Amino acid sequence: MTETDVIIIGAGHNGLTCAAYLAMAGLRVRVVERRKVVGGAAVTQEFHPGFRNSVAAYTVSLLNPRVIRDLNLAEQGLRIVERRAQNFLPAPDASHLLTGEGRTKASVARLSAHDAEALDGFARELEDIADVLRQFVLRAPPNLLEGFGTNAIREAVNALQSANILRGLTLEQSRSLLDLFTRSAGEMLDERFEHDLVKALFGFDAIVGNYASPYAAGSAYVMLHHAFGEVNGKKGVWGHAIGGMGAITQAMARAARERGVVIETDAGVREIIVERDRAVGVALENGASIRAKYIAANVNPKLLYTRLIAADALPADFLARIRHWKNGSGTFRMNVALDRLPSFTALPGEGDHLSSGIILAPSLDYMDRAYLDARAQGWSREPVVEMLIPSTLDDTLAPAGKHVASLFCQHVAPTLPGGKSWDDHREEVADLMIATVDQYAPGFAASVLGRQILSPLDLERQFGLLGGDIFHGALTLNQLFSARPMLGHADYRGPLRGLYHCGSGAHPGGGVTGAPGHNAAQVILRDHRSLFGSRG
Repeated sequence: MTETDVIIIGAGHNGLTCAAYLAMAGLRVRVVERRKVVGGAAVTQEFHPGFRNSVAAYTVSLLNPRVIRDLNLAEQGLRIVERRAQNFLPAPDASHLLTGEGRTKASVARLSAHDAEALDGFARELEDIADVLRQFVLRAPPNLLEGFGTNAIREAVNALQSANILRGLTLEQSRSLLDLFTRSAGEMLDERFEHDLVKALFGFDAIVGNYASPYAAGSAYVMLHHAFGEVNGKKGVWGHAIGGMGAITQAMARAARERGVVIETDAGVREIIVERDRAVGVALENGASIRAKYIAANVNPKLLYTRLIAADALPADFLARIRHWKNGSGTFRMNVALDRLPSFTALPGEGDHLSSGIILAPSLDYMDRAYLDARAQGWSREPVVEMLIPSTLDDTLAPAGKHVASLFCQHVAPTLPGGKSWDDHREEVADLMIATVDQYAPGFAASVLGRQILSPLDLERQFGLLGGDIFHGALTLNQLFSARPMLGHADYRGPLRGLYHCGSGAHPGGGVTGAPGHNAAQVILRDHRSLFGSRG
C-alpha cells in the first residue's frame, strides 16, 4: 500500500491549487483524478477536427490574484487577455447595449438618460461591497462550534476579526449588504433602472449557474458573487486564457509537479478508508490503495458523503443534512465550430462586440419566464444564452478564418420531469439553443460546422457536477459563508478527523477562483504543525 502525507481527490483547479501550496510547505502530496486528464471542468479539448475550446468553464475573472502570484502561473505559461468589450446585449427590436471601458455610460445613455444617471451609483454600491467581501475570500469564515476549548476560542477570535472587517462599512453600505444577501436581484434592479437591457445586464449575473428566477430571494448575492473578479489588476473585468481554460489548470499542474506533487489520472476513488473515526486513505477503482495523514476532497460535498464514504462511518445528523445539499444550475453547455463570424441584426458585421460576453436575454421578465418554463416542462421555450467567441481573442483555437463559440445556456431542469432522460432530448434542446442565437444573428445556424453538447446529465457524468451544478452547491443563504457546506464545518474540516474540503462546495463557493484550495491548504498546514511541529 502506497503512503504519503496528503491525498487530494480530484485534479480540478482547486485540487491542484491545494496540492501546490501543501507541497510548497514540504508535504508529500498525491493527487488522484478519475478522468484521463487533469483540470476538472477547466479543460481545453478538440471537439471538432481542427477546433479546440474550453469544454465546461469558459471565461476568466474570479481566479484569485494571490493564487496566480504564489503559484507563478505566468511563469508557467499562463496568459490572460481581457475582452475588447465586456458585454453585448442585443434586443429583438434591434436596439442594443455594449459595455466596457469607455463604452458603458454612453451606450446606456442612448437607451435611458435616467439609467445613465443611476449607473455610477449602483456600480459603486456593488464595488464597495465587493471590496469589503474580497477580504473574506482567502480566509476561513467563522465556524460555529459547540462547547468551549481551544478551537472555540480560535473561532471567537475569527468572528471578532470578521466583525472588524465589516465595521469598515458605513451604515448605508451595511443596508446594501443585507439587501444583497437576502433580496432578489430583480427587485433591486427594478428600483434603480427603467430600461430592460440595463436591468438584464446586471440580472444575468444573478442567474448564471443559478437555477432560479432573477426575482428569487437571494439571487442578488449571486449577482454580487460575480462582481468579485478582476483581470490583470482591473477589477470587474472578464477575460480569456490563451489556449482556453485548460491553460489555467495545465499551468497549475506544472507548478504542482515542480514542487514534487504526484498526479495520477485514470485513478478514480471507490471509497475513503475510515478507521476509528479518522479518514486514513483511499481505495481506488483500479484496486490500489493509498494511505495518508490527510485527505482533501475537491468534489461536491453531497457526492463525497453519499458515494465515497460508508454511511455508518458518518454522524447520522450530518449525513441526513448533507443528503439535502441543494444542487442544480439549470445549465446546458455547448461548444460550436463556425465557418464564419456571426452578424447580429442589432449591430451588423465584425467589431469588438464579438469579443465580449454576448447575452441573449433582453429583460428580467424574459429570464423569469425561462425559469418557469424549465420548471414546468424541462427547458425554456425561449432560453437564456450567453455566447462567447474566444477565437476573436485567441487564434490558437480554430483554423484561419474559422471560429469557435461557447454557448452557456439556461434554463433547463437538472432532472427532467415525468421520468424523461436528457439522453433522449439532448439534440432537440441543442437545436433550440442554436435557433435562439439565429434569431438575433440570422445565418448563425448555417455557419455551424460541428458542435459539442453537455446537458446537466452529461456535466454530472463527465465532471461530477451533480445536477450540472457548476458551483458544487447552490449559492443560497443557507449554503454560504459559515454554512458552506454546513454550520460547524465551514473551517474546511469534515466530520471525520483527517478529512478536509478543498473544492467549490466550501467557502467562498463556485467559479474558477482557486480560493477554496488555497484556504483548505492553510488549515491542513495549521493542523499538521499542531500535530507534528517541525517534525512533519
